Amino acid sequence: MGPHPAVAAIRLAVRRVLHDILTDQSRHSRTAGERSGGRIGVRLARPVVDGPGIPGTPEAPEIPEQTPNERTPSPLVLVACSGGADSMALASALAFEAPKLGIRAGGITVDHGLQPGSDLRAEEVVLRLRELGLDPVEAITVTVGRDGGPEAAARDARYAALDAALERHGGTAILLGHTRDDQAETVLLGLARGSGIRSLSGMAAVSGADGRYRRPFLQLDRQTARKACMVQALPVWDDPHNADPAYTRSRLRHEGLPALEKALGKGVVEALARTAQLSRDDADALDTWARQAEASVRDAAGLLECAKLYALPPAVRRRILRRAAIEAGAPAGSLFARHIEEVDRLITGWRGQGAINLPGKVVAQRQGGRLVIRQG
Repeated sequence: MGPHPAVAAIRLAVRRVLHDILTDQSRHSRTAGERSGGRIGVRLARPVVDGPGIPGTPEAPEIPEQTPNERTPSPLVLVACSGGADSMALASALAFEAPKLGIRAGGITVDHGLQPGSDLRAEEVVLRLRELGLDPVEAITVTVGRDGGPEAAARDARYAALDAALERHGGTAILLGHTRDDQAETVLLGLARGSGIRSLSGMAAVSGADGRYRRPFLQLDRQTARKACMVQALPVWDDPHNADPAYTRSRLRHEGLPALEKALGKGVVEALARTAQLSRDDADALDTWARQAEASVRDAAGLLECAKLYALPPAVRRRILRRAAIEAGAPAGSLFARHIEEVDRLITGWRGQGAINLPGKVVAQRQGGRLVIRQG
């Protein structure tokens, strides 16, 4: 008899991501070997699959395996775990799947220090992760600032700590427990901000420098992760902040999404997650187009030519303007759609208006048919 369907689902999701990590590592090693003048021998090996698969699920992909004399060190994959159901389910699946693929598995929990007793809870999470067989395991205490609001500040502090931990332990990737429900909430938050198609694309399955962050559960709902913890008797901690109406995401989770489902019927979460993927594909294509078009709209001195920018589709032109502003020193997180729209009017609605002030003390102005974006 195979594992419970919820357990099988989380393990399969993690297995696929681990295969991707191994494939990426092999590809990078092969590229490095070729650059150094050598060649790395590779043969395909079919991975071991535990028990019966999930009906209708394709067999796990083949992964490259290096010859014994040229094998690279086993990668270390860490799981970011808060002790909640999503991340505990992820940690259990990683602990189960990683050894079968020759991958070392560890865990990190971040103590934001925002609640009484948070240090004790972090210690409990460390113990649970070690009981699962993960090693290394570490609890990191961070100081949360105020920039961007409490949620954004906590997120920035958390990712900074995770980045440092990955470097410190020599890890390859960090698994994050975001689910399909989290993705739906992210899409709605982006829609409320009115920030364009990139905001609607939600969270990427792979993100961060060198693709270090992986989100195996974006196709799984939150209930599946919770069910997997229950059937495995894994203790979980429910963060009271997740139910605190003072936080925007909490209000959306407990009031907004239920209201949408009541008005529109079931399936809203799935539809929003599907919208995220479609939006991401479109946004990626437009970003590629903008990168390719940018060289053609610059003169010999590297300045942007307004007439050539005007001829581009607005979605492509505004991406070029945003990239130029960021390169000039505007912080990406503080550069909003309204800023780019103002700069865009220097091209599409030119009436002799003055310079546009952007975040980071960056100034955009039109001079002699050229758009100059620089530090003010």
